[in-house]
Amino acid sequence: MNRAASAPRGGITSRSWWPWLKRALTLIFFAVVGYLLFTQARAVEWGEVFETLRKRPASSLWPAAVLAAGSYLLYSCFDLFGRRLTGHRLAAPQVMAVTFISYAFNLNMGALVGGVAFRYRLYSRLGLDAPTVTRVVGLSMLTNWLGYLLLAGLAFALTPPDPPPGWKLDAGGLRLLGVALLAAALAYMLLCAFSRRREWHVRGHDIQLPSLRMALLQLLISSANWLLIAGTVWLLLGQKIAFGPVLAVLLVAAVAGVITHVPAGLGVLEVVFVTLLSHQLPRHELLAGLLAYRAIYYLAPLAVAALGFLIMELRARRARQSGGAGGTGTT
Repeated sequence: MNRAASAPRGGITSRSWWPWLKRALTLIFFAVVGYLLFTQARAVEWGEVFETLRKRPASSLWPAAVLAAGSYLLYSCFDLFGRRLTGHRLAAPQVMAVTFISYAFNLNMGALVGGVAFRYRLYSRLGLDAPTVTRVVGLSMLTNWLGYLLLAGLAFALTPPDPPPGWKLDAGGLRLLGVALLAAALAYMLLCAFSRRREWHVRGHDIQLPSLRMALLQLLISSANWLLIAGTVWLLLGQKIAFGPVLAVLLVAAVAGVITHVPAGLGVLEVVFVTLLSHQLPRHELLAGLLAYRAIYYLAPLAVAALGFLIMELRARRARQSGGAGGTGTT
């Protein structure tokens, strides 16, 4: 007898229950975040938030803007690792422009749209094939999270976030998590240093292991980028909270934003910071600093990236109309 025919009609098989469970857990997570956002927002004096922003001199924003620009510059170098590993022939400025545009859209529209879709579109316009783009994007994402593993591991193991009074957080559990993250970063380094096999084929994709030298450079640049982001937030909070806790909370917020798949982490960033740091700084000052952070690190670069995307699209259209290739990046 056919097994499919013998299965009860309308029943839930072992293959069908998992997507429903995943959706249910996602909805629950969104509900929890929404509840926290609602309760925190009700407790905030928004008039004080905007008054704090109004009183802040414009000159105090420039140091944060400089750090933000430095962060974008470093992140724009991430795809250069893929350029080196794959050997494609796009010029470094082209690669950095694509990475910058994708990163800005990634922050504001989500990783699937900005980090992936924009890269595939722009790189294909410049002549790269899909397998090459996949390898470049994969290595870039790995670079970003490699620095996260190191810094989050150190932050959670050495200086875990200071919870508000009355909270019962297991500091020992956070420290164990930090040790695990550090172990993961170390494992990658050891793999790059000592693995005899340098390439794998997984579901039609080639995964190539970089050299130890490149892996160390990935770790250095990515860590520096996360530190610059944290420094931007720290400056915009008026340096009234120690840098270590700001870094740790930012790292927690980064993971929360990824889990929720909310574009730009709308609300998630604020919830995490207010929940974990409101006992160290008034809520209106926290939110004022975070609003300034969104303007400097999210919205301003998005405007530049949108202009850059338009220019690249117009150039690609002109190249097609003239019968030329969109780029010279094929391997």
